[in-house]
Parts: sequence; structure tokens; C-alpha cells
Amino acid sequence: MYFTQPLHRNLQCAPERLMTIYGDRSRTLQQFVERVARLAGALRELGVQSGDCVAMLGLNSDRYLEYCFAVPWADAVLNLCNTRWSAEENAYALTDSQTSVLLVDETFKDIGLRLSRQVPSLRHVIYVGDGTTPDAMLDYETLIAQASPMEDARRGGDSLLGVFYTGGTTGFPKGVMISHTAFWSSQIALDVEGLVPPDSVMLRAAPMFHLADMSTGYVGVLEGATHVILPAFQPAEAMAAIQRHGIQVAMLVPTMIQLLINHPEVGNYDLSSLQHLVYGASPIQEQTLWSLQAILPQLQLFQAYGQTEMSPIVSLLGPAQHTAAAAAAGILRSCGRATRAVEVKIVDDDGREVPRGCIGEIVVRGPNAMSGYLNKPEQTLAALPGDGWLRTGDGARMDENGYIFIVDRLKDMIVTGGENVFSAEVENALCSHPDIAMCAVIGIPSEQWGEAVHAVVVLKPGTEPNGEELIAHCKRQIAGYKAPKSVEFRAALPLSGAGKVLKSELREPFWQGSSRRVG
Repeated sequence: MYFTQPLHRNLQCAPERLMTIYGDRSRTLQQFVERVARLAGALRELGVQSGDCVAMLGLNSDRYLEYCFAVPWADAVLNLCNTRWSAEENAYALTDSQTSVLLVDETFKDIGLRLSRQVPSLRHVIYVGDGTTPDAMLDYETLIAQASPMEDARRGGDSLLGVFYTGGTTGFPKGVMISHTAFWSSQIALDVEGLVPPDSVMLRAAPMFHLADMSTGYVGVLEGATHVILPAFQPAEAMAAIQRHGIQVAMLVPTMIQLLINHPEVGNYDLSSLQHLVYGASPIQEQTLWSLQAILPQLQLFQAYGQTEMSPIVSLLGPAQHTAAAAAAGILRSCGRATRAVEVKIVDDDGREVPRGCIGEIVVRGPNAMSGYLNKPEQTLAALPGDGWLRTGDGARMDENGYIFIVDRLKDMIVTGGENVFSAEVENALCSHPDIAMCAVIGIPSEQWGEAVHAVVVLKPGTEPNGEELIAHCKRQIAGYKAPKSVEFRAALPLSGAGKVLKSELREPFWQGSSRRVG
């Protein structure tokens, strides 16, 4: 299948239904599709060829959703830039993917100008904001108004839908290549679970560059939903939107849920229209769920587990498992069971399936697996060794009913506030400080973030930088959320006989007494 297919189907059924609401701006499906076709035509007139990457760096908007559909409509490839990354990180991703056109909004127009000078492959930068278009950029609305609409290329099947960048184990981002078939398979498997009722109104407040939002949002497109889009999540604005528009469906990460239920004015809004809430991207505290259900007893909750490499969904925990009985049975601590698109098993170091209840690595097989990492054959081979199973790097056990319980992370990754942080990225940034002799970065428990980035540092003799200085140093090189939240100084790090840092020893005091080693 192909990404743009539901637009054609929905256009036949309800062309006048509202497709997007963004502030005071709303558009019907008919208007939305017309703009998508014109934007696609404009991209082709700018020289975008089949298979070229077209990127966007911006906050959520109705234009962001138009971009997501116009690029495959033009037979090109999506590259959704992480708004929390530094300019250097995004420059690496744009260069690695040979992106030819970049769209930026008002918030990121200055970075867009900088990237236009740093990235050799960039031919055009398009301004999608509501302010004055910078001289060096093309104006989004002018392009749409002047371009001729083009026929949908119906790019689909095994051709590339997008390159979705994640953190890298070597300190450089990895471009996950996702085909149309892979993405479609993942979202169809979600759709049959009833996440988004037909013709509902859904909230888009999670970052649209993130596959978690893109996944749930696409299920909404499949079901003909109206998309109420906020630039970013703010609890008061989200609650006001729910009340004003009668929003029925939302996807939030656990930190957003905590901000919402702890907001002092949560009782002042009518949130009774909200029926379905999808959460994921990081674990959630059980007490947070009970508090949420006390405030919104009508909610049906869905927890999704996955990773970018699986487009992104692996398993789902549905409303029937969000009950007191399920909590008493321990099911609520699981990340659910495999969706209908995939097979999941838990294996040992040799790839053999372990008995139920034993801990091993989650491996996944299905049509939604990535095609590989762009320009990284060695890392692709490590994740996809050729036996049909993708190695997730998550340590887990499976019970006799197929429920998956994540207990550890086998790869050196931290999940904080729904974002993946590879320790190597942070360690590389830290070690560029002239006073550091050695360092190690680990994840420690955090009620707010699930896990927090913690640095253990050995200083060079005669130096004495403080933790705040080292954190600020990191923030100048990598995204702020990747920088350590805390710094610990030691005289030495524990090492194995081969000279490798024993991070298990560093982590143990923080996780002592816990049945799992993730937040």
C-alpha cells in the first residue's frame, strides 16, 4: 500500500469534513488534499526528484501535516527533523540523507539559515511560518498558490517512505529507513485495536516529528478523524482544546500525562469528551495511571511499546488490561502483547528462544521492520543479522499468556521523557571538556522522566570544574534533553579485565531493590 491512500478514500466519503484545526484556521478534507497536491507540484517544480529527501524542522502545525502527505505525493522521501536537537545534530542528519529541500517555521528560521550554509545538498529552504519570509527563503503559501496541483505519484510498497533519525551508539545519529509497507503494516495493526473511533476528533500535541505521534495520527487519518493541532504540549492549552473542540482521542507520553493531572486547574475544564488515550515512548508509574483514571474515569487507555526500527509498534496493552484486577495480577507492569503485525520472542545470546519467564532479548519479526540504517551497513547487520528477526536491545521476559515485561536495556541507551539517549553521545560531549580524564553515562530512576541522564566523571589532576559547568558544556554540543541531569565525581571508574567500564556496578546502587533496571 501507499501512505496517501486514505486521503483518496476519505475524499470519496466525506470531502467537507474538517481535516485540520490549528488555532483559528480550519480546513476541510477537500481543501487539505488540494493543498497537498499543490505543495507536491511546487516541490517538483523546485527540482525535487523521485527518492529525494525533503525535510521539515518546525513545531506542530496544519502545514506540518500537509508536508507529511505532500512529500510522498511528490514521490519523495520524508525526513522529520528533531526540534530538540542541536543545529549540528540536524546538520549531520540532513547531510547524511542528502536532503535537498528543508521547510522551517518561525521558531526555527534562524537555524534554517544556518543549515542552508552548512549542508551542501540543500538547494532550497521554505518558510512555513506566519511572519515575514526571510530574503533567503521561499514562501510556503506563495508556492502553494502559484503551483499547479500534481497527480499523486502513489509512492508505496517497498519504496522508502522516510528516513527517521535516532540517537547513535557511536555518537552519531542513525537514519532508520522505513518503507511504505512497513509503516502501513504497523498502523493497520493498531487500527484494528480500536485506538481511534471512526470520524472522531483527535488531539495532536505530541511532537509531530516523533514516530509515536505520526503513528497514532495516521490511524486517525485512516479513520477519517479531525486533527486539532497544537504547536506543542502545554497542559492548560491541551485541556482548553479538549473542552472547546470535544476531543475524543489523544496520544501523550507519560511526562505529559503527569503535567496534565498535576496542573492546579485540571478541575476547571470539562474533559468528559476524551474517551481514548494512547500513551507510550517511556514507562509510566502505576500511581500516575490511577490518578489519571480518578480524574477521567471514562478513559479507555492503550499503552504502546515499540521503537523507530519497527515503524514503530511492537506490542499493545489495551483497556481490558488497565484495571485493578490486571494490576493485581501484575499485567499492568507489562508492555502488552505482540500486535497482529508481528511475531515476538525472547532469546538468549545465541538467538535461541528462552523458556517463558526467563530473561533474554526481545527480537521481532514482521512486515513493519525497517529496511536498515542509512549508510551504516555494520549497524544494520547487527540489528538485522539475516535471520528475519530484528534485535531490539531490550531485555525482557514473557509470561505464559504472551505478555512482555521489559526488565533491562541491553544496548547502552537511556529513555528519558520519551526520548532515546545513547550514552555514547553524551560521553563524547563530556569528554571534549579539557578537564575530564574519563566518564561514563548511565540512566537512573526519575519519577518525572522515567529515567534521568546521570554522568560519573573522573577529572584530570589539578582541575575542579563543577557539575553545572559540565552540564552547560554538554548543552552547547548536544540537545538539552541529552545532557546530564546530575554529575557525580569519582577518583576512578570500575573496569573489567579488558578495560571496559562496568556500568552495571555504577547503576546498581540506584536500582537496588527494583525488579527491573529501566524507569
